Amino acid sequence: MNVKSSAKVGAVLGAAALGLGILSSPASADPTPVTDYRQLAGVGSDTTQYVMNGIGDVATNTNGKIIASWNATGSATVKTRATGCDSVARPNGSSAGINALNADLDNPSVDCVDFARSSRGPADTSTQDLTFIPFAKDGVTYATDLGSTVPTNLTKAQLTSIYTNCTYTNASGATVTVQPLLPQSGSGTRAFWLTALGLSESQVGSCVVQGAQEHDGTAITSGNQLMPYSIAQWIAQGKGFSDVPNRRGESRLRSINGLAPTTGSGTALALNTGFDSEFLRDVYNVVPTARLGNAVVAETFVGSTSKVCAASSTITNYGFGTLSTCGSTSIKAER
Repeated sequence: MNVKSSAKVGAVLGAAALGLGILSSPASADPTPVTDYRQLAGVGSDTTQYVMNGIGDVATNTNGKIIASWNATGSATVKTRATGCDSVARPNGSSAGINALNADLDNPSVDCVDFARSSRGPADTSTQDLTFIPFAKDGVTYATDLGSTVPTNLTKAQLTSIYTNCTYTNASGATVTVQPLLPQSGSGTRAFWLTALGLSESQVGSCVVQGAQEHDGTAITSGNQLMPYSIAQWIAQGKGFSDVPNRRGESRLRSINGLAPTTGSGTALALNTGFDSEFLRDVYNVVPTARLGNAVVAETFVGSTSKVCAASSTITNYGFGTLSTCGSTSIKAER
């Protein structure tokens, strides 16, 4: 079904956390089979790709499964429709997914994307062409390797210093050098993390290692390294889901300002909704504002009783928290 507009409109976690299990089988990066195009095609955020895959398996209407969600990484190109869409470069990250959605709106001959997954809010409110529909709560903290020399608790001020000049001042007043990592350009987590730290892209230190794939703990290869990590992603990666590869490596989530990112342990490990509020975020599905009245888009995304919002058990099973504002259509933007 073509639902696009034809034109653009105006802390250390303890050993118990390791009991979550391991990956039980190879993960599928896209709908299985890849020719299972379904009714709505989505691309974008790495953070929400697995939970949207999970929701895609339970959200149905009289025509069957509704959502086909294509992961941020995998093959270089994706084909999201049986007809009417040539293969396109796979969008890796929130901004890339939103750009792909806007490209569809700009070009009436393109028919590839119905929604974009986004782990960040609007970056440009110059138009109301897109609607950012929140559906879950996540948080971002920093991760280090087990046995890291980086403290298991840092303050926001220390983290800001680390991402500015790769040093922080410890409790004894000494200056300590570390090696911070940042996700790839276009990552919603990158944008959110820098905003939470009060930094612009131009303020990021030249010493910061750029381009790590977000939420991939295997990128941490040294005891003095740290990287931002979605709390929900880290939880889901350790649950042994067949569709979620365990990319955590030996990484562990750490505390910020003395607040732990998770509660519980083992299979009961969950996002701590009492985590530092500056590091908690809503995550979104972004749709063309002009298509909010489309029956399939509306039943899938709009309102607290929509198919996505009704999948609360799937949302929490993948490590996210639920939202009282799930399905709201009040946030409009260009990208």
